[in-house]
Amino acid sequence: MHNRQTSALLLVDLQNDFFNGGVLAVPFGEEVIPLANRLQGEFAWVVATQDWHPAGHESFASAHRGKKPGDVIDLHGVRQVLWPDHCIQGTRGAGFHPDFQTSGVSHVVFKGTDSEVDSYSAFFDNARRHDTGLADWLQARGITDIHVMGLATDYCVKFTCLDGLRLGFQVYLIQEGCRGVDLNPGDSDAAIHEMQARGVNICTDHG
Repeated sequence: MHNRQTSALLLVDLQNDFFNGGVLAVPFGEEVIPLANRLQGEFAWVVATQDWHPAGHESFASAHRGKKPGDVIDLHGVRQVLWPDHCIQGTRGAGFHPDFQTSGVSHVVFKGTDSEVDSYSAFFDNARRHDTGLADWLQARGITDIHVMGLATDYCVKFTCLDGLRLGFQVYLIQEGCRGVDLNPGDSDAAIHEMQARGVNICTDHG
């Protein structure tokens, strides 16, 4: 059992565009919402992240002539998968899923706000040029352990967990609280294996 005062729950990108009917729907994503709602009561600190892209973000395929979602380019020196236009600031797609109860959320992290670089991790952009302030927020509250769940396993969840490790946090992945994009079959399983190999604790007992 975790220590309530030194542990935080991180709920990654539970936004309309990643659910059924959204432009970048993660298969079976809705299945994680009841767990996200229930677990909030077990933590003194709950952080939710939101992809918060300006219109015309350079990670969007529409920003590159002749490119389509799923193509990979070099974007200012960083390997970038191109996505459909999604989670644009202030749109319904960027909002939290209506069934996600946010009353227990202590802090919201906005990421992907710089049009020139994507941001999968809740801590840094993909080029690691800027941080979101999340690490400072957690450390100021004496938080040493982060328990991570949400969407999607193979992108924002994975990079959040790996950055958490690099920053010195104990990181726990709530596996049944995650669903993946799987652009390539097996991406999510590979992400879980990579996280485990690097030192993330894989938890399967929250069900």
